[in-house]
Amino acid sequence: MMKTTIAKEILEYNNSRELEDKAVCELLAKEISACLPEAENKIWHRHPVWFLDGNPITGYHKLKSGVRLMFWSGADFGEEGLNQRGRKFKDAAIFYRSVEEINIEDLQRWLSKSRDIQWDYKNIVKRKGKLERLK
Repeated sequence: MMKTTIAKEILEYNNSRELEDKAVCELLAKEISACLPEAENKIWHRHPVWFLDGNPITGYHKLKSGVRLMFWSGADFGEEGLNQRGRKFKDAAIFYRSVEEINIEDLQRWLSKSRDIQWDYKNIVKRKGKLERLK
């Protein structure tokens, strides 16, 4: 398995969080990078995001209610633990306030699905907002 490194700018983002949020962000970055070693990771729209072939797959950001972990194509994962917002896009998310709330088994399953179930967000502007299924 290829070893992935977490981008310096993501490490800086994580380090700038408050104590509990920092621990959540660090665990998420570690697990995402371990499960998706082929994914490029960087700060995108001011948040850590992982990409496969230029397509955003997963990322997280700090909100008042906690750290929101989002999967761009998560609405099609068939997972009750992920909140689907009922928007026209296929995203789904979960909020964490502490590392104890993170179920690693669920997270790893969702990350595996994020590789296998993808909508083409990379070309959404070119297609005037229309999503097409990649995988």
